[in-house]
Amino acid sequence: MVKIAVIPGDGIGKEVMVEALKVLEQLKQDDPTLQIETTIFPWSSDYYMQHGTMMPKDALTILRNYDAILFGAIGDARVPDDVTVWEFIMPIRKQFQQYVNFRPVKTLQGIASPLVNGREIDMVIFRENTEGEYSNSGGHIYHNQPQEMAIQNTIMTRLGVEKIVQAACDYACKYGKSKITSATKSNAIIHSMKFWDEHTKHIVEKASPTLTLESIYIDALVAYFVERPQDFEVVVASNLFGDILSDLGSAIVGGLGLSPSANLNPEKEFPSMFEPVHGSAPNIAGKGIANPIAQIWSLGLLLGHVGRADAEKRVVSAIEAVLKEGAVKTADIGGQATTSQMGDAICQALVNIRQTAGGV
Repeated sequence: MVKIAVIPGDGIGKEVMVEALKVLEQLKQDDPTLQIETTIFPWSSDYYMQHGTMMPKDALTILRNYDAILFGAIGDARVPDDVTVWEFIMPIRKQFQQYVNFRPVKTLQGIASPLVNGREIDMVIFRENTEGEYSNSGGHIYHNQPQEMAIQNTIMTRLGVEKIVQAACDYACKYGKSKITSATKSNAIIHSMKFWDEHTKHIVEKASPTLTLESIYIDALVAYFVERPQDFEVVVASNLFGDILSDLGSAIVGGLGLSPSANLNPEKEFPSMFEPVHGSAPNIAGKGIANPIAQIWSLGLLLGHVGRADAEKRVVSAIEAVLKEGAVKTADIGGQATTSQMGDAICQALVNIRQTAGGV
């Protein structure tokens, strides 16, 4: 039995999570061998308003007992963003050593992208997820005085760089990719990024003779993502650069509503966490119009991580079938369907796929 902790969170996170769990139930109904147990935890900004903390003191101990975490979204105007991030998301990522943030960037039939130009976009981004620019190291002194100063330190360790690059290489070798693209800025950031370049080169060379490495300055790389996104296969980047590139990647293939992500502990010593990249979207929360595809696809990534690649494939196939058919689309991708209608359509696509295959 696979045990999944479910944290819907805030805003549209609660709405799209309903649809992901609906899809999970359809998968379980279609395939009795899919033994998954879910437990929902109400940790959120509402919880913070009631208790003064984003989650209980023993939350990580509780989550440690689960095989994976399915996360919705976090963010609420009543709670400062640094509180929701540093008292909720970051402790989970860092304490569970989820050092890989994995984001697929793929064109989907039925979604128009001005950048396709007849060629499919199909890359993955490996973002270092536990150190780098998002390290809680620094300070702010002399508040409201002329000499006021803020310092934010970037921390890169050899182990941290080598682990994320090795994960990218392992993926490339497993799926027959030949090129690793590294995001850098070592011409200007001469200490941490030269360190990044050095150890990235070492790991790629050691990983496989079939792999080639291209290091591209981040300012040029964002331009190349727009000009020739089809040329990239596996991109590896530091925490900040990877954050920017992955959101750009989502935009060029249809938007954040379609984009899943995984915060991975590849060794599976700790649970990994799977979440859409779109955030809580307070401007549309409660309207029932959010696109649940990113959350449902994140569920698919989770299923693949816990050993059910077959179920992940069915989820992605169902999403593609609905988008290709085009009758059901939410507002962000040019339609008028509700969140629930999109979830229902994907469930029906799962049924159709099973029937076409002649059973499970």
